[in-house]
Amino acid sequence: MFTNDNKTSFYYGLKKGIPIALGYIPVSFTFGLMAVSGGLPVWLAIFISASNITSAGQFAGTSLILAGAGYLEITLTTFVINIRYMLMSLSLSQKIENKMPLYQRFIFAFGITDETFAVASMEQGKLPFSYLLGLILGPIGGWTLGTAIGALICSKLPQSLSSAMGIALYGMFIAIIVPPAKKSKTVLSIVLISVFIMCILKYIPIFKAISPGFRIIIATAAGAGIGAFLFPVEEDLRR
Repeated sequence: MFTNDNKTSFYYGLKKGIPIALGYIPVSFTFGLMAVSGGLPVWLAIFISASNITSAGQFAGTSLILAGAGYLEITLTTFVINIRYMLMSLSLSQKIENKMPLYQRFIFAFGITDETFAVASMEQGKLPFSYLLGLILGPIGGWTLGTAIGALICSKLPQSLSSAMGIALYGMFIAIIVPPAKKSKTVLSIVLISVFIMCILKYIPIFKAISPGFRIIIATAAGAGIGAFLFPVEEDLRR
């Protein structure tokens, strides 16, 4: 339960967000390396992270930017990847104080990530804005700081070494996919389905006209849809 002391709630949230911030730094460091090695200026890489706190969405969106994809492809791809945040926001809207002003809701909504959502969801009672503000400040700062460090370091490296840093992107996605796939046959099956669909779209001549961005969108949506159909989650109806 939270007290009426906003300062105490703020520092409590700040404390909860520190481990998340520390975990974000190496990931966003990789993003900074990837973005600058791909040709984006340092300031733009930092701006992207300061205005978007979504690792998978940023990596995918920036990859499409570097590949010269159109606005529609970039928009749809990031929308599909980040649509889960809408569900998280709806869930947390049931836990925040009823009288919280709209502008405060917007501020916290900006800082919702998988990790901040998980931490906030575990709290008991109504969540005050002071706690939520403290919770998101650390992760936002850690994400932006890691990107800045990675971008600045990459900008100082020799061109040949800077270009080679692009391999970090593939390492990042492997690190995201492999651990959950090893633990769950369902996740592994969905990953393989999505890869299979992507290969069909890429190598079968009839689909050559489809751009790389739309291939990602189609493979993601189709893989998730097939996975939901083949592996439905059984709801526990017991109360």
